[in-house]
Amino acid sequence: MANTDDAARDLTLMLIYLTSWTEEAPKWLNEPPLRRCWKGFRFEILDQLENQGMVEQSRRAESLYLTRAGEQEARKLLAQHGFAPDAAKSSR
Repeated sequence: MANTDDAARDLTLMLIYLTSWTEEAPKWLNEPPLRRCWKGFRFEILDQLENQGMVEQSRRAESLYLTRAGEQEARKLLAQHGFAPDAAKSSR
């Protein structure tokens, strides 16, 4: 990683994926079921991920949705670091 901001972004995205659950997407997203997780991360990073199209969030909600692009990127990052995303999700 070139800098700590990039590392924090990637780690946050991976943790969002690992701590998420699948839920029906709200009608305004017009998507099939998406992964959702609680917002327990730095707001600056969450805003950056939202601007990059990785997550969808409401300022009023305590949780966020991981977009298809975000899920794909998280799975790629986990694989790069030697984690099997499917195995991690199926062990719950």
